Amino acid sequence: MLRAFLRSAAARARSRSARPAQDDDVLLDAPDDRLAPVLVAAARGEHAPAAGLLAGTREGAEWDHRDRYATRLAAFARSRSEWLDSWRAAAPDDPDARLVTARLTVHRHWGSPARAELLRQVLPAVVAAAEAAGPADPVPWRTALDAARGARAGHTEFERLWEQAVRRSPHHYGSHVAALEYLAAASPDAHGECLDFAETAAQDAPEDALVRALPLHAALTCPTPAAVRAHRPRLDAAADRAITLSAAHPAADPWAAELRNLLVHVLVRLERHRDAAEQLRLTGPYVTSFPWDRDTDDPLGGFLRVRADVRARAAAAVPAAGTAGSGPPRNGHGGRVRPGDH
Repeated sequence: MLRAFLRSAAARARSRSARPAQDDDVLLDAPDDRLAPVLVAAARGEHAPAAGLLAGTREGAEWDHRDRYATRLAAFARSRSEWLDSWRAAAPDDPDARLVTARLTVHRHWGSPARAELLRQVLPAVVAAAEAAGPADPVPWRTALDAARGARAGHTEFERLWEQAVRRSPHHYGSHVAALEYLAAASPDAHGECLDFAETAAQDAPEDALVRALPLHAALTCPTPAAVRAHRPRLDAAADRAITLSAAHPAADPWAAELRNLLVHVLVRLERHRDAAEQLRLTGPYVTSFPWDRDTDDPLGGFLRVRADVRARAAAAVPAAGTAGSGPPRNGHGGRVRPGDH
């Protein structure tokens, strides 16, 4: 983990230069500056930095950060749980330790062939942990929503958990993702309904809220070229909204990497290769397993193949020096550039 942390710092320094990231610069699921030292400490068996990080997100109501950090810590605990075991022994009622433990429980059962049965057994404990977390924190309820989805809970039960999550934070991205994925699983052909849900959530959210990218996530529920064609204007609008959100973050920002990786994935499906090339430039060396792990067991290899193809297409589309285009510049998806296009 220390080597990964140092490589992340070196990659951030290299990303300040103008040259594109090279294959040997690429980092998969690299932690940001707040999480990296916590993971290094956890590798040494120390839980205090993790406790401090999650307590800070809870006290500061940083729900999207809290959700992502809890997920990453639970993933780390799947292979190295000594630090979590000692934390739970020292503070069995700590809400942050309970959160990571609940998330770890759901993760461990998710890949099992008996997932639904196993998650049905643990769902009451996961919900009890959420109920004990207090009146403000939506993140334990997002964990309960994931457990309910995996357990194939009925609509009434899922809606009860959803109500608890959005009562605490109406714009928490993770809770909305869990609900969107429940809708998609319940009705695999309901692409329009998934987009309706995501667009409503995005429209009601503040300009800088991560949930404004939810329609981009909903674009993944359109799995075929026919579905993409049927909803093309809405998918372009989702991509445009996410491009605006991406522009609010600095280049080569690990926090924005998942948004930008998802954006590249969707833009490629929309054949907006110039826009995809710009997002590749902005994401720099940071690759995230999601969304590439939806298509391949080798998400890093999948990303590198897509990146190479996008770069080749973008280079082929650039007019030779000294030549003029045949018309006004365009915005990458069939329309002329408008003020505010990226």
